[in-house]
Amino acid sequence: MTQGKLVRDRIPQIIRAQGGTVVARRLTDQEYESALLEKLVKESQELALAGSRRERLEESADVYEVLLAIAGKSGFDFAEIEAAAERKRAARGGFGERIWLESW
Repeated sequence: MTQGKLVRDRIPQIIRAQGGTVVARRLTDQEYESALLEKLVKESQELALAGSRRERLEESADVYEVLLAIAGKSGFDFAEIEAAAERKRAARGGFGERIWLESW
């Protein structure tokens, strides 16, 4: 049994359907924000460790879902994130050229 983690909304229902017992509660706004940021780090680490194309896809989907929740909690939508990314890309570039800065 693992304790204390933010999970997707249907996970308690899935565990119960499989005969498991769940103790869960709804987080406060402050707890939720903190848990989302921790979850983003965890899911990003899992993405970095993913070995196969399929694993990368699944972990990318998890990062995306957490990012959507963070955006919603922060009061903006994904279109705003995309617009901010486009502005930054126009001003500073993207990562497509694979540039590794050796020193600065």
